[in-house]
Formats: sequence, structure tokens, C-alpha cells
Amino acid sequence: MSTEALISVIVPVYKVEPYLDRCVQSIVDQSYRNMEIILVDDGSPDACPAMCDSWAEKDPRIRVIHKENGGLSDARNAGMAIAKGEYIAFIDSDDWIAPEMLERLAAAMERDDSDIAACTVEMVWADGTPSRLLTVKKNRVLEGQDAEKALLEESLLKQPVWYKLYRRFIAEDLPFPVGKFHEDVFWSYQAVGRARSVSVIDYIGYFYFQRPGSIMGEGYSLKRLDAIEGLVQLSNDMRAMFPELADLAKIKLAFACIYHGQMALKHLSTEETEKVISFLQAAVRDNTFSSQARRKMKTSHLIWLTLAFCSLPLTCRIRNMLGIGF
Repeated sequence: MSTEALISVIVPVYKVEPYLDRCVQSIVDQSYRNMEIILVDDGSPDACPAMCDSWAEKDPRIRVIHKENGGLSDARNAGMAIAKGEYIAFIDSDDWIAPEMLERLAAAMERDDSDIAACTVEMVWADGTPSRLLTVKKNRVLEGQDAEKALLEESLLKQPVWYKLYRRFIAEDLPFPVGKFHEDVFWSYQAVGRARSVSVIDYIGYFYFQRPGSIMGEGYSLKRLDAIEGLVQLSNDMRAMFPELADLAKIKLAFACIYHGQMALKHLSTEETEKVISFLQAAVRDNTFSSQARRKMKTSHLIWLTLAFCSLPLTCRIRNMLGIGF
């Protein structure tokens, strides 16, 4: 990879005072040196704004944006608006990255002539729970539809944007949906759909920190249903993007509806649950499968989806009693 290729690393910052230094230090220490590091202070009410400015004084590669709080998507969009790099990376500010992550991802993209590269992710818990891998540890190049299929199946690719490197054209005119929970569900399939190929490398490059108070660490709430909206959009778009994957997208949506129904029964009030189940049941019944898809489906999947079509509440209660899906 030519040293002329600039990588823009975008880091949204909000209420991560105990973790910010660890994150930024891991980026500053990268073996790949030609970076601009964009810290987006999303109106953080703690010491983070001053910490960002302090980092900018230490390293000329760091640029800081101070803005009113608009959420994670808005912060990422603000970073993309000023990014100058030929490559774009997103890092969450409570996580950190391994020293050679960017170098190895960039090298893989040059070697494979790919448009996105993804490393291996290790999940690390604040309470000392033993760490584990979130993604499979393999080397693979996925072409077009195969990459999208891997993302839908969450096999060789996962939804999060933060453990990947993107060529600029993939991300620059693809904004994150402001105000949405599970924003990566709306964004990632479109990004992968633009790529000629995606490189997957077996280097553990990203450390995904599980802590109390993080967005994903919050309890279940109605905001989580944004994921269903994202999957409905995905399912609709897949018919035009990759028609052969349309049924797979529908299956993903249907099982997501079942999961959210289970979570609603488990965590929400009776009134909220009734609204959620009604919404999800309608989504399931609008989501019909071709006879060909039914013939190819696993028997267990076909049983659960048929039962959910008839009665989502009953399906969710049975799965909750059996402890399936958590």
C-alpha cells in the first residue's frame, strides 16, 4: 500500500471519559502512519470535549469536531463530511484496536483489489467475563453476492461497521440514518452491496468492549424495533440488488420478528407488548415465502415460521418456555 493513501478514522465521542484515552492511544499507535483521526465530540457532557482537544494538541493527525448531541449516526455523518482519506474507518470510542489493524486491512484491500476489508473481532467484558471471538477467524475474499449472503447469514461478515475498512466511494454518499437504533442494520447491507469484493482476514484487530451504560448494554426497549424497520428496508431492497437473496432476507426478517416478540414478552409492560406483537405479526404476515424457498428451508425453520405466521404470540411464548433464541 502506497504511503500516499490516507486513511480517515472517524471516532464518535459521547460520555466515554474512562475509555477515551485507551481508544485514541490505540489509533495513534497504529503501524500505518498516514492517517487523519477525526474525533467527533457529540455534545458530551463530561470531560470528553477537553480530552479530545488535548489529543489534538499532542498529535497533528487528530482533528476535533464539537457539535450538539445528535446521536451516533449524526456524529459519524459529521466525521464523514470532513474526511479527506481515500479509505474510511469507524471506531467506537469505548473500544480499541490492535497495533496493525489498519495496516493489515489496507494491505488486504491492495492485495485482493477489494473495496472493503474486515478483521476478526474479540469481545471483552468489563466484569471479567472471559473474552470470546464475535467473528470467525478466517482468510477469505467474498465476491459481490457472496459477500451480501455472508452478511445476511452473519457468517463470515457481521453487521457492525467498526471493524472494517472501506474505500471512500463506498461510504462518502451513504449517510447513517439519524435517530435510529441499530443504525448498522440500515447501513451495512448497502455498503456491502456497493463493493466488488470484501476481504476477510484472520487478524484479531478490533476489541469490542462490553460495559454497563453503553448503547448496546441498555435494557430492551421499544427503540430496539428500529432493527425491524431496517430489516424491512433490507428485504425490500434485496429484491432489486440481489434477487437470489430475497428469500434469505425474508427469513432473516421473520426470525428477527420472532426474537423481538420474545423480548417484548420478557421485558415490556403488557400494554407495550400488545402493540409490539401487533406490529410484528403484521410484518410476519406481509413477509411471504416462495414455494421454492420453503422446499429449501430447514424443517425446524419452516415449522417456526409457519407457526409464527399463524400466531406470533404463541410462537414467542413457546420459544421463551424452551429457552430458544436468547
